[in-house]
Amino acid sequence: MTVKGMNIYVVGAGIGGLAVAQALAQRGARVTVLEQAEAIEEVGAGLQISPNGAKVLDALGLGTGLRRVGLQADGVRLLDYRGTSRTLLDLSLLQSRDYFFVHRADLIDLLVDGAGKAGVDLKLSVRMTGLEPGTRPVLQLADGREITPDLVIGADGLHSVVRQAVCGTMQPFFTGQVAWRAIVPNTRNRGPEARVHMGPHRHLVSYPLRGGEMLNLVAVQERAAWQDESWSQQDDPANLRAAFADFGPDVQEMLQGLDRVHLWGLFRHPVPQSWYGEGAALMGDAAHPMLPFLAQGANMALEDAWVLAEALSLPGRIETRLAAYQTRRRDRVIKVVDAANANAWKYHLAFPLLRWAAHQAIRLGGRFMPGRMMHQFDWLYEHDVTA
Repeated sequence: MTVKGMNIYVVGAGIGGLAVAQALAQRGARVTVLEQAEAIEEVGAGLQISPNGAKVLDALGLGTGLRRVGLQADGVRLLDYRGTSRTLLDLSLLQSRDYFFVHRADLIDLLVDGAGKAGVDLKLSVRMTGLEPGTRPVLQLADGREITPDLVIGADGLHSVVRQAVCGTMQPFFTGQVAWRAIVPNTRNRGPEARVHMGPHRHLVSYPLRGGEMLNLVAVQERAAWQDESWSQQDDPANLRAAFADFGPDVQEMLQGLDRVHLWGLFRHPVPQSWYGEGAALMGDAAHPMLPFLAQGANMALEDAWVLAEALSLPGRIETRLAAYQTRRRDRVIKVVDAANANAWKYHLAFPLLRWAAHQAIRLGGRFMPGRMMHQFDWLYEHDVTA
């Protein structure tokens, strides 16, 4: 069986699910995407599309749209929590300038449009309740229906039903950190750079969206305990302001613009040994959730989508093709997950002398070896899964 004419069901209409659906449909597969929500709506949030993710969008034919809705980033500025700049990571020193700040809803709109033009059948308000792997997997729906496609792709995120069927129960553990996210007005007309304010046990990332009209905020605080792992839990903006009350005036000005705030606990998930079973495959957060300290969640989902579609286009048994997908992806993803995990402590140094020494090293590196600082990311940003 070749990919052309295969009947493939994708569970989840997020970034990875929509991208893999389009990539497969463009290769001749009959693709249906199941989404449990009643509408494709994204809670206001920003994301960063780095060159490795932009290459996938270009290959899908969505590059022009990305450049229309995204804001090309100039740099990433690291500051201490009082507001003193330590260094500017100049993104113009990267081999590719295709680094964008994008509103998640705008990227989802692009992907929905691309999938539709490729012939993908998007079905909303359909909730999957179970999966029986097999040569012809049985996809069980909440309304009692059962569907038997050739392949089921789990792009259903953190609480993946497909992962449960393929890998069994895998318990995450709380990292001791929570994160708020919010959108605020860009009152100072700040240019296209991300800023990371680093303080004891906390940090705050901000960057502009939608032509600079607004700022995306992600604020992380260390905390002893947490129960829920959710992207949609709301919190009182006063709690975020209180947690960062000792940060400098530029942070206080941003926090004054808070209206609606979401809060979630940060958990680490083990990356499964196998990302596929009989008639089923995992991708994106369903396969490898990662902490938001390298801004690579969306980019890894895009890379997965392209490689999975390419692997399914190979000759041979489906399981052999899925094994090829995993072989190409697993080591790279683990490296990215580990790099994101390692970044967490760097932003939260509490001991004053240690924090001073680390920030001095950052400042001197940015001043005297800016190119070297940027090219340490070549392994990540210059990787091209479409080549």
